[in-house]
Amino acid sequence: MTMVALRYDLRVPRFASTTHAAQYRACLEQCAWGEEHGVDAIVLSEHHGTDDGYLSAPVTLAAAISACNRAAHITISALLVPLHDPVRLAEQLAAVDVLSGGRIGFVAGLGYRYEEFEMAGVDRSRRGALLEEYVDVMRRAWTGEPFVWRGRTIRVTPAPVSKPHPLMMIGGSTEIAARRAARLRLPFFPAIDDPALADVYRDECAAVGFEGGWASLPTGPGMVMVSEDPDKTWAQIGAHALFDAQTYSAWQTPGQRSAVHVKASSVDDPELRRVYRVVTPDECVALAQSGELGTVVLHPLMGGIAPEVGWESLELFASKVLPRIKPSSPAAS
Repeated sequence: MTMVALRYDLRVPRFASTTHAAQYRACLEQCAWGEEHGVDAIVLSEHHGTDDGYLSAPVTLAAAISACNRAAHITISALLVPLHDPVRLAEQLAAVDVLSGGRIGFVAGLGYRYEEFEMAGVDRSRRGALLEEYVDVMRRAWTGEPFVWRGRTIRVTPAPVSKPHPLMMIGGSTEIAARRAARLRLPFFPAIDDPALADVYRDECAAVGFEGGWASLPTGPGMVMVSEDPDKTWAQIGAHALFDAQTYSAWQTPGQRSAVHVKASSVDDPELRRVYRVVTPDECVALAQSGELGTVVLHPLMGGIAPEVGWESLELFASKVLPRIKPSSPAAS
């Protein structure tokens, strides 16, 4: 069955006609809309110190969303674990887990932007070791029992309602990341659809005796927007898509791979429109039914898109797509 997700990073470039206050407000309103229409997941991201005000406090936003939407699973993909204090992070995630009734999960990411490590005062060269150490700290913290870490007695209460802990996946796009996920006995959520990485993960799971492992590879475009007139809508959002693509491309470091990474020089670049897909309702249904879209990712405020443009797409999706791909959804019944 096709899944439907809402995605937010709440960037507002200088040329956008909106504000961060308007985007945050629209995000919460759209997440409430998502409950009414049977949206399965809400996905948040994290970056720091950007000119466009990229979402830097995803756990805080997840808490707010959990009160607006009481059904969808909320995933932070990715949560840049080495940039955080793991005890405080464990406390915050436990609070959201309790508040949401066990609906919070995250992809534990290394992070890659040099500026973010400098801002956090963290040695980037130690990010792999820190990730593994912090995953262990959070796991012990979520038991609710005291333990000693770096000479300090730690206790995190209340414990999360999810047992043994909130869904935690390991991100990355390298064989090192795949082996790390297996060694940590956690699911693997790479940023790119590379079956070879899944094979490495499965082989390492077998080597370490981890029988509960699974890998989830991304498929389909990075975002879908529905329109009765895709060319007209592209004229409204193309600059936002180009901004999104070019900034992500500029951030890439050697070895960094992503399914949504695209090098584009103009809004007319066909590759840009392949990743940032604007389609008619019929085309969206066809994509979903073809199996190309395991999850339809709606990114209605992408790159600072004005809320009214995002809302128009969501309402069209609800009226002309959702009843055909998810006939059991609340909106279709």
